[in-house]
Amino acid sequence: MLRFVVPLLSLALTIYALVDCIQTPDDQVKHIPKIFWIVLVILIPWIGPIAWLITGRERSVPPRRRPVSGPKGPEDDPDFLRGL
Repeated sequence: MLRFVVPLLSLALTIYALVDCIQTPDDQVKHIPKIFWIVLVILIPWIGPIAWLITGRERSVPPRRRPVSGPKGPEDDPDFLRGL
């Protein structure tokens, strides 16, 4: 069973990295041109896809959400408490 799982994982990783590489805009590709990344991902199993996923593109950091400044509940809202 293991002899089927390892090649299947390699194929899945290669397909994922290849699709990610193709869909990445050219201005976000780092270090080498996009076409060379595609060749690297296809020709060198395991190393090519892992190299692409780790260093091939610029990863955007999601913006931090600022905490909402205001009452957290009715007991913290002075306008609500005044109306009681």
